[in-house]
Amino acid sequence: MKSTKAYAAQSANTDLAPFTIDRRDPKPHDVQIEILYCGVCHSDLHFARNEWGMTVYPIVPGHEIVGRVTAVGGHVKKFKVGDLAGIGCLVDSCRECENCKEGLEQYCLEGAVFSYNGNERDGSGNTYGGYSKSILAHEDFVLHISDKLPLDAVAPLLCAGITTYSPLRYWKVGKGTKVGILGLGGLGHMGVKLAVAMGAEVTMLSHTPSKEKDAKRLGAHQFVLTSDEEQVKKVAGSFDFILDTVSAEHDYNFYLGLLRTNGVMVCVGAPPAPATLPAMNLIFGRKSFAGSLIGGLPETQEMLDFCAKHGIVSDIELISMDQINEAYERMLKGDVRYRFVIDMATL
Repeated sequence: MKSTKAYAAQSANTDLAPFTIDRRDPKPHDVQIEILYCGVCHSDLHFARNEWGMTVYPIVPGHEIVGRVTAVGGHVKKFKVGDLAGIGCLVDSCRECENCKEGLEQYCLEGAVFSYNGNERDGSGNTYGGYSKSILAHEDFVLHISDKLPLDAVAPLLCAGITTYSPLRYWKVGKGTKVGILGLGGLGHMGVKLAVAMGAEVTMLSHTPSKEKDAKRLGAHQFVLTSDEEQVKKVAGSFDFILDTVSAEHDYNFYLGLLRTNGVMVCVGAPPAPATLPAMNLIFGRKSFAGSLIGGLPETQEMLDFCAKHGIVSDIELISMDQINEAYERMLKGDVRYRFVIDMATL
């Protein structure tokens, strides 16, 4: 065991503060990483404050992790000391169920093990995340990171990137596809960049007029102000695919009306309240309403390679570790463009 500096929440009502955790010694197939940067996801805040009612304290959040390999187990073949590497939301799964065998470890039928607030499969305890100096995982759950992109801006790809890439790829978004991206935040800005790089015609859907300039800067071909009846009328029934990244309560039925026949709307945000969805809004037009959760390890590596090829990274604001509680408050106000990333050298 090795003591590692970290930042943790001790309860739902306390700020994150310095904490020491014990990391296991590398097993034969483990890769150990010195964490250089860790992105800040809204899920981190939800878990730190137990807003989903499933947090085990103390909790060390962080699942957008990039750094450099410092040690490998004796049987590791995919990495060597000195390599750039990353760990996303997953650190283990059963590897044996039909989903795992298809590279869909996030849907492991035995239960995937998440980077933090997860239960180690060997029963040794709870997992701790990337708000720390180091982390380790089986080599199958570690990702290769290109040296062609700024490492700090790569970190959010491990969650925000794959969360938006996966549904775009699964529903075969590409040239000739009319895509609406709902919400311009940490997920939405990645959705715009990725859909444009895939060749789609991309429209940003937002109720905030001031976001039009940024949407166009990110690559969106059009901007529709959803509070403007005339603008909405022009795009009604026109989209093949809508990527819904909004985590606040909103009317799904309003946006289903923007889909064409056989159109698909996919939710990657997680609003707190259940939605009312009349069947007729799907039946008329043979429309689909679906959800998507991050991506498996093969697809996550594919996404990282795609981003390296196309020069895609997140728009970030780099912060020090002791600014994390302030960053959480700013996230609640939407005061970030578009992802906080922690410089772990400040821990």
